[in-house]
Amino acid sequence: MPLTEYEQKRNFKKSPEPATKAAKHSAKLIFVVQRHKASRLHYDFRLEMEGVLKSWAIPKGPSLNPADKRLAVMVEDHPYDYKDFEGVIPPGNYGAGIVEIWDHGYYTDNRNSGKEAEQELLKALEAGHLKIVLHGKKLKGEFALVKLRTGKDNAWLLIKRQDNYAVQENYNSEADTPKDSPINQALSASSQDNKP
Repeated sequence: MPLTEYEQKRNFKKSPEPATKAAKHSAKLIFVVQRHKASRLHYDFRLEMEGVLKSWAIPKGPSLNPADKRLAVMVEDHPYDYKDFEGVIPPGNYGAGIVEIWDHGYYTDNRNSGKEAEQELLKALEAGHLKIVLHGKKLKGEFALVKLRTGKDNAWLLIKRQDNYAVQENYNSEADTPKDSPINQALSASSQDNKP
C-alpha cells in the first residue's frame, strides 16, 4: 500500500517518526495503541494489514465496556515500523507532541490468525464492519470497528463485544495509564509551571 499521505505530512529531517520502507512481517498480525499528546490528548489505534498500519484516532481512548461506543476517526496509513515509535515530535511538525505506547500485541479474526485472516479482514474493512480479537496486555477479547454511514467517510466506532474480558463498570483508559508515563510527567510539569 502506498504511504503517500503519511510522507506528505512529515519532514523526516525534523521529525523522529519512522520513514516509510518495506514492512517486516511476523507470523501474526500486530496491533498497537499509542497515546498521543498533540494539540489534544488522544489514542491512536493501529492494525497491521497489507504491510502497513491501518490507523484510527480515538479521542476518548478504547474501552472494555460494551456499552461504550468510542468514536474512531480513520486517518492515513502508517508504516509498519511505526508500531515501535515512542518519542517527541518537535513543535512545527505535523502531530507535534509526545507519543507513547499504551498497549500492543497481536490480533486475529474470529476464525483464523496471521496471514490466513488478512484477506478476510481486508474484505471486512472495505465493507465497513470489522470484527477482531485482540491479544494485548490491556485490550483483550472481541472488538468491532463499525463505519458510520452518516457524516464523514472516515468516522467509525470502536466497540467492545460482550465476552469474558468485558467489564460492566465505567472504563477510563486514562486510569489504566502509569502515573509516571512520559505524557503524564509532561502534563504534571506543565501544570506546575502554570501555578501562580
